Amino acid sequence: EGIEVVIAVDVSNSMLAEDIRPNRLERAKSSIKRLIDDLTQDKISIVLFAGDSFLQLPMTTDYSAAKLMVSTMSTDLIEKQGTAIGSAIELGLESFSDDQEGEEVNKVMIIITDGENHEDDALSAAKKAEEKGVIIYTIGMGSIDGGPIPNIVNGRPQGFITDNSGKTVVSKLNSNMLQELASIGGG
Repeated sequence: EGIEVVIAVDVSNSMLAEDIRPNRLERAKSSIKRLIDDLTQDKISIVLFAGDSFLQLPMTTDYSAAKLMVSTMSTDLIEKQGTAIGSAIELGLESFSDDQEGEEVNKVMIIITDGENHEDDALSAAKKAEEKGVIIYTIGMGSIDGGPIPNIVNGRPQGFITDNSGKTVVSKLNSNMLQELASIGGG
């Protein structure tokens, strides 16, 4: 009770893979809503990330607003695709309030992603968080076998995303990277 929680959510296209039903992003959203239901006297902030990251909800105790923000999460919110976990961690660190003299607030960051980090050095960002006393937990969305990523055109699925050779791209959970992030972050 009385902690600050930053939830960093991957909204890259790979989160639309349906290896977890109905898809990774929808499962993440329902998990976050359940987490919010369990909060009391805690503050929450939400960071969304793909190739870039942005603060969707500044630190607040307004759980209704938090749930509303969760319901609006989609892969359309960030134009630049990719998965920049390090950028999300750094933005999340800026979301925490400054400790007041004599008052130390427990700070936790929960990263929800499939772990396919393509953009930056997430491990050094996790080390920075650990140095600031922020505990990092990771929640992997996806399966080891993975699944194809739906190609959404005008809001409708049109087959699956393919690589340059025309082969269907399969997105897989990178549990090793997520375990390493959590280990560095003390979570």
